[in-house]
Amino acid sequence: MAETMELLTRRATLAPATADPEARTVEVVWSTGAPVRRRDMAGQYIERLSLEPEAVDLSRLGGASVLDAHRQTAVRDVLGSVRSAAVDGKRGTALIQFSARPEVEPVWQDVLAGILRHVSVGYSVEEWVETTENGARVLTAVRWTPHEISLVPTPADPGAHIRMETEMTETTTNPAPPEGQKETRAEANAEIRSIARIAGLDQSWIDGQIDGGADPDTARRAAFEALAKRSAPAIRTEQVRVEMSESQDDPALRARQMGEALYARINPRHELSEPARRYAYSTPVDMAKELLTLRGETTMALSPASLVTRALHTTSDFPIILGDTVGRVLRDAYQAAPSGIRRLGRQTTARDFRAVNKIMLGEAPLLEKLNEHGEIKAGTMAEAREAYKVETWARKIGVTRQVLVNDDLGAFADLARRMGQAAAETEARILVTLLEAGSGNGPTMSDGKTLFHADHGNKAGTGAAISDTTLSAARLALRTQKGIEDRTIRVTPRNLLVPPSLETTAEKWLASIAPATAADVNPFSGSLSLVVEPRLSSATRWYVTADPGEIDGLEFAYLSGAEGPQVESRSGWDVDGVEIRVILDFGAGFIDHRGWFMNAGA
Repeated sequence: MAETMELLTRRATLAPATADPEARTVEVVWSTGAPVRRRDMAGQYIERLSLEPEAVDLSRLGGASVLDAHRQTAVRDVLGSVRSAAVDGKRGTALIQFSARPEVEPVWQDVLAGILRHVSVGYSVEEWVETTENGARVLTAVRWTPHEISLVPTPADPGAHIRMETEMTETTTNPAPPEGQKETRAEANAEIRSIARIAGLDQSWIDGQIDGGADPDTARRAAFEALAKRSAPAIRTEQVRVEMSESQDDPALRARQMGEALYARINPRHELSEPARRYAYSTPVDMAKELLTLRGETTMALSPASLVTRALHTTSDFPIILGDTVGRVLRDAYQAAPSGIRRLGRQTTARDFRAVNKIMLGEAPLLEKLNEHGEIKAGTMAEAREAYKVETWARKIGVTRQVLVNDDLGAFADLARRMGQAAAETEARILVTLLEAGSGNGPTMSDGKTLFHADHGNKAGTGAAISDTTLSAARLALRTQKGIEDRTIRVTPRNLLVPPSLETTAEKWLASIAPATAADVNPFSGSLSLVVEPRLSSATRWYVTADPGEIDGLEFAYLSGAEGPQVESRSGWDVDGVEIRVILDFGAGFIDHRGWFMNAGA
């Protein structure tokens, strides 16, 4: 499983006074560490960022992308890149450069004109420290990593401001203002009013700060103390993002965290990610209640069944919980039930559902001795082509409302495991059906002949049981295979594929023994690996194959970006609960006949 990274964002202000029109660069303040109010299962808390140099890992910010409002769906979302970044204990600054692409030019002109002023930093937190101040929970990020900077329409950091020309002249070489240099009183008062506006503080608080001669740093500390004393949300809630795209308060993101927590209850060996720990002991009813609350729904006096019913029918997020959990359990079962024949193929991906055309190049031309004139002759390589395509396989299952209300995770997990095993079984049957096509001779190749054919030199003339003689014949047939240009190629026998009925016989012929005489030596001990495939229909037919990494043979493909079974979920219409469908985009084909040998057995 890929690890989910919690990426958060903070707003700051662009500093157009530092713009260099020729270099297309500008300096920005991307964080002042201002407090942000958030919420989790334990209730509201205040988040702060430490801007001490040892707390901030800037390794990923240098050279990172400058994005359009955190979008990253296409190259067009990249407006430029970060040339340098620094923190000085009070704020984070950076020099960013804009692209010269025509579509970015209007954005750059708005930056120069001071119309676009605000930026936001996307970041992940590796370590939190929790404290209490004035009765409020405070989580401080003491080890965190900025990942990108974006232009955004509105600010949320009360300490962010447009940097003045005189200030920027100094900070170009020294990020901290020289001792004694102060902002003008008018600038300080303007910033105090901005702090109050974003923090939701009234005019009396503003007057008190101005009358007391407070500077912006003092006002920020006072605003934080006032914020910590009250329980209602005050500071504008900024987004927490997963993979730079989703808010921490986004119910869909929380639903996936809840799904991970449910999975951990089914599989205690799973180590919960930090965001999912808060749901470690939550039941589906608890999760339904929180999702409804986040959506602004009232949950007072609702029974457990009513909570689940309302979550199913008023939000699209609750099914995500179950889909995430089913997906995790399903993939565990899918990976634990591989087929024998799958080991003998090579995995790849397909871009779409059109035919996958595989071109096989012939042997490289042999080198020739140069004549007295030193002329080097050109050589050519022959080629052949085979094709197959990816197709879609799917089934739908239902999780009833009763299972959710009863917190019956045993039945839930059993259903998911069976679907995972079914997905693995589907793949194996596709591969076996392909191998046994053509009455056991395999699929028809591009030359019009079946995979196993006398003309291909990979089929025993007469079926016979496994023995020294028949194994030697199979090995010789593979080692003397000729390529497209009719030259002997390298094919090394590696595997013996048998049905369960021949497993004991095959083990005897591949066993390592201590021979008393040379005649008792087993020539196949250690040279072939035994592969048993229970889905083979013939009780006598057996195969010898080469390593799929050495020569083309059996190949199977998934749709690009959808390797293995994929899970989708929604509130049920046909069932009173949640409908979950499992989709497998999978296809297979034989690319070459030269790496496989078949004996019909006896």
